[in-house]
Amino acid sequence: MKRRTPTLIKSPIAWQMAATPVEHPAIPVLAERGGTQLRTPRPTVLVDTREQHPFDFARFEGWFAGMERRALGSGDYSISGLEDICVVERKELADLVQSFTVERPTFMKRLKRMSTYPHKLLVITAALSEVKSRYPFSPSNPNRVMQALIAAFAGWGVPFLCTETHEMGEEIVASYLYQVHLYYWLETNGYGRYLADEDL
Repeated sequence: MKRRTPTLIKSPIAWQMAATPVEHPAIPVLAERGGTQLRTPRPTVLVDTREQHPFDFARFEGWFAGMERRALGSGDYSISGLEDICVVERKELADLVQSFTVERPTFMKRLKRMSTYPHKLLVITAALSEVKSRYPFSPSNPNRVMQALIAAFAGWGVPFLCTETHEMGEEIVASYLYQVHLYYWLETNGYGRYLADEDL
């Protein structure tokens, strides 16, 4: 009797790499009270003038009132009027590695300054597996970079998020900035920090 060859289950990493992201929503989230949608203002995105290859938020036209290039005190992105409480730092993989090695003292100061902001996010436009793998462009130890990220998160409360593509990074940052502004508007206008009738 011929022995049956077992079917191997693909690695979850393979599933992730084969995934096809869906189109972004018309609006990230809606705020309601008593089943009625609130008319919330659209924020203006701020992009630091030193950002050489900035995210393009043009496809999120319905999310924002506009975009401005401005010298920010910290980070690469923020929201107009919320520059003192919201900061987003963006790093490509090569830039991240250099920041944690060659430019480590300077970058650590930037992260420590970010930690003082109520809303902060470090976005890396590379998969987490790439951060943890050997770099073709640098002899740096991936473990050193990974542990530095964890240290900034655990020690200073600076969260990081990895996105597989530049385009996915754009959507994540756009969504984050939109929601930071939305929650701020809800709270300062007496609606509380939740979206729909205590749901979130």
